[in-house]
Amino acid sequence: MQITARQINDIQILELAGRFDTATASSVLQHIDSATAQAPAKVVVNLEKVSFVDSTGLSTLVQGTKQSRMQDGDLYICGLQQPVRIIFELTRLDKFFEIFPAEEDAIAAFAL
Repeated sequence: MQITARQINDIQILELAGRFDTATASSVLQHIDSATAQAPAKVVVNLEKVSFVDSTGLSTLVQGTKQSRMQDGDLYICGLQQPVRIIFELTRLDKFFEIFPAEEDAIAAFAL
């Protein structure tokens, strides 16, 4: 998995590429921990280039969302490919997360 971290204004962007599973979740969690270290923790996780997410990957995103919210922020997800979107829908996590079609939409949502 490739992880690219960058910042736009006060929003931390994590762009993931590859498989988000048990083998890669700890690396993603380290990036989320860094992104949520200071309040307000505004994080966008771009999954546009992620082809697969397992339960550990989903758990990592749930944990990151909780950390963000404890730091007066939130974690938004964007760019789900259809196979990954189906996993979110089957687990009903599409109701838990704020999911946006594109990164720009997720960034704009923090301004609301």
